[in-house]
Parts: sequence; C-alpha cells; structure tokens
Amino acid sequence: MDYKDIAKKTIQHLYAAHASIRSSGIDPSLIALAELYVSQINGCAYCCAYHAQELRDMGVAPALIDKIPGYKHSNAFSEKQSLVLAWAEAMTHLSDQLESIKSQLPMHFNDREIVELTSSIALMGGLNRLRIALGEKV
Repeated sequence: MDYKDIAKKTIQHLYAAHASIRSSGIDPSLIALAELYVSQINGCAYCCAYHAQELRDMGVAPALIDKIPGYKHSNAFSEKQSLVLAWAEAMTHLSDQLESIKSQLPMHFNDREIVELTSSIALMGGLNRLRIALGEKV
C-alpha cells in the first residue's frame, strides 16, 4: 500500500516533525543512532538499512554500527551514546527502567535536547510501525 500517497498530508506532517528534530541542534549522529536502534528493536528492515547507511554517511565507523544491538556489552560507545541507546530501548519497551534512565539524561542534555531526543524515539517507533504494517517488504 502506498500509505505516503494515500494520506499525503498526514505523512508529510510526520516527516516535517522528523526534519524539525534533525534541525534542532542536537547532534544528528545521536538522533540517527537512536533511530537505528529503535528500528532494530521493532524489526523495520527498511528503516534499519536507511539509518545504518545514514550513520555511515555521517562518518560513524561501521564497526561501531555493527555493535549497536550489543551496546551493553561493549566499551566502544561513549557514555552519551550508551545513554541514548539505553533511553531508546527503555522508551521502545516502556521499560521499568524508564525513570532511572530519564534521571541520567540531564547530565548530558539540556531540556530541549531531552524533548527532541525523546520525540525522535517516539516518532521513529510510529514510523517503524507504519512501514511494517502498510509498507512494502524490502
């Protein structure tokens, strides 16, 4: 189903929100890192390929991208990157650790960055679900 064409206005608003997040001033590689991990958790093949390539295009080492699913067992990620991945995971699963992880965010991000990062993770979950439910398999 060509859901992007069928509900053009609605989908354009979702992509406009994504563009707003990307131009908010937060490090785009952190946003892309979160978006890739959310896509991996949700199993969106299209989004996984898209965001992995996006990270490579940003200069993120392929070896680091390969380690994202196992970030908890790797010392390859900075403290900030690990926190972004933990937040993405906790939000996606609505984990019991949500409040604990949220309390760590102000050590690395200002309030606006927290809202932008959180919005990105929430939006990516929705976009994953749209793609999986209505998009073509890749």
